[in-house]
Formats: sequence, C-alpha cells, structure tokens
Amino acid sequence: MTRKNIQPLLLLTAFSIYLIACRQAAGDNPSANANHSKHVFASQDADFIVDTIASNLQLPFGMDFLPDGKLIFTERSKTTGNISILDTATGKITVLCNTPTVDIAGQGGMLDVLVHPDYAKNGWIYYDYSHRKEDSTTSLIVERAKIENNCIAQVQRIFEGYPYFKSSNHYGSRLLIKDGYLFITMGERASAPDSAQVLRTDLGKVIRLKEDGSIPEDNPFVKTKGARPEIWTYGHRNLQGLSFQPGTGWLWESEHGPQGGDEVNIIKPGKNYGWPVITYGQKYGGGKWGDGITMKEGMEQPAYFYRPSIAPGGMTFYDGNAFPKWKGSLFIGSMAYQHLNRLIIRQDTIVGEERLLTNQGWRVRPVKQGPDGFIYIGVDNGMILRLRPTK
Repeated sequence: MTRKNIQPLLLLTAFSIYLIACRQAAGDNPSANANHSKHVFASQDADFIVDTIASNLQLPFGMDFLPDGKLIFTERSKTTGNISILDTATGKITVLCNTPTVDIAGQGGMLDVLVHPDYAKNGWIYYDYSHRKEDSTTSLIVERAKIENNCIAQVQRIFEGYPYFKSSNHYGSRLLIKDGYLFITMGERASAPDSAQVLRTDLGKVIRLKEDGSIPEDNPFVKTKGARPEIWTYGHRNLQGLSFQPGTGWLWESEHGPQGGDEVNIIKPGKNYGWPVITYGQKYGGGKWGDGITMKEGMEQPAYFYRPSIAPGGMTFYDGNAFPKWKGSLFIGSMAYQHLNRLIIRQDTIVGEERLLTNQGWRVRPVKQGPDGFIYIGVDNGMILRLRPTK
C-alpha cells in the first residue's frame, strides 16, 4: 500500500476510535458526560479546573456521597421528587424508584439528601421535601429510607414541620447528622416572618432530633411550656446552608436575608438569631423591617453578613488534601451573584472573603467536598460540576 493510501486510512481509523471513546465516556445516559474543561481558574491560594460531570438536570438541590464514592443527589423541579445516583467516574446516572410525590409550587419540591455517617453499617439515607395537604397548606417532611434494587424502601417519617401553612416558599430544608443527632433547618415560610420568634412553631428554626426522629432530652426547650421540644435555635429566616467546622466541631449555618443582610451564623443551642426583629437587610423595594435595628439584647449577631445579598445556597467546610491552602475555608454557593463564595476563617472569626467562578452565569446551590478531596457543586443551570487542582 502506498503512503498516499495509508494516510487517509489512518485518519479514518483515528476518527472512529475518537467516536467510540466519546460514546463510552457518555455512557447510556444522555446527561452523563465527562466534559473536562481546559480553562484554568485562578484564585488567591489555588488554581483549579472545572469538570462537568452531569448536565441536563432539573435544578440539583441536595447532594451527598455514598461510601463507594458515588454521588446521591436530588432534583427540585420534578413532580415525582427525583433522587438519583451519579457515578462520578463514568457520568452514569441511576434514577431511584419509589420516591415520594412532592409539591413543586414556588420553592418546593424534592430538597436535601443526606447519607448517614454509618451508612456502610445501617444503610440509611435521609431526605426532605415539600408536602401539600388537600386544604392547600404545605410543610416540610423529613424521611429516612434504604436503597434496595435502585428503589427507595423501608421508609420512616422522621419529622413533619408544624404548622402546615399556605405558602410555597422558604422551606429551608438542609440536613446534617453528627454524634447520633439529626439537625434540620426550616425556613419561616416567607409569609409568616413573626413565627420565627414564636416557640410554638417550627418555622424559622434549627431543629434537633435523634437520628430516629425522637426528641433529645437535653434540647433547650424540652421543659418550656408551649414550646416545640424539637427546637434547637430560633429567629431565622430561610436557612439554606449547614456545616460542622473541623477542629472546633461548631455548627455553622447560612440563611437568606430579605433585600440584603444574608447571614452566616454559629449555631448555639437555645439562642435567638433575631429575625425579623433585627436584620442587616431591608424590605424588597426599599424600606426598613420593623424598627430598622441591627442589634438587640438577647439576640445573636451574625458571624458575617452580606450586603447586597448573594442569596446563599448550600455550604461546606473544606478539610481535604487536594487544595491544602483552602483547608479550614467555608464554601457557600451564591445564587444571586452567581459564584462560589469562599470565607477564610480563624476559629470563630471570618478574616477574608473570595469569590470564585464569577462571570460563568452559574447559580450555585449545593456544595460538597468529595472523598477525593475535590469540591462538587450543583448549579441551577442543570449541571453538577467538580473543582479539581491543576496538578
């Protein structure tokens, strides 16, 4: 065969191999793609690359990692309340069956998902979602279940927010477990801001339960007449982030202010975080909330606040080895300002802020550190992305 004949054949063979490789990378699911970005993003302490590991999703809201390294995640805008498992190596997505029917009006839907720290032994996952009664009132439901043959099974209801309320917004809904206790954030449902100050409701509260849903005897309001015994803290607005700080073990939380005044708080049992009496924000369109004050005796000050609002999503403390200079930083998704927010912290003091992935048009919602030490984020554009170091 002449050199002229060999060259076209080699080109055709190379192109065929390329097509096969692309199909293998995509797997059987059209939304599964390992689309690796070539662009390097620079930050103060690390340069990184962003990989798209899933796309064409319906607003990923919550995510967590299973012991085998696969990512379990929720999509908020599905009538069936999708919970799916993503193989981060291949991009293959498995949608679990037998998930609950959810209310998708407003900010409702399938919300957070959490893998029990001892999942390898007990097999429990936790998830929460908005539920609507026949009278059109809604609330937050938390359940735990096991995964059997790619289906949700052995479902147990852990929590049902009180009261049901005619609103489709501000469910809060982040979940976290530590030392056998389950923490749940519940928003004040938007139309009832004063309920955040009332101990007879779960609205605008951080809830603390035992992992089976029972009430811990040392909760701060167990013996308070008329109070909901599950309340851990109160005076919150719409709580979207929750994470324990490595080293100190302190629980940190982020929440939406009104127009301005988004907060990052250190959560201490029994404390009042002030909403709507004190706030660094204002009413939508202008005007002060209440007396327009930012401080009051008996009410906690935020560890940090944003003005204007960034609209904080999920949050996680970073303690991995992939980005050593990011250790101890708190990462928070920003929806309004479309970036990944990094707070630099020394003990209980925030000493710096950095905004990553700006100008990408990504409303960042869930944020998790993976077992590989990389950072995973979900964006409202329907993607799950991974931040990995350049080397």
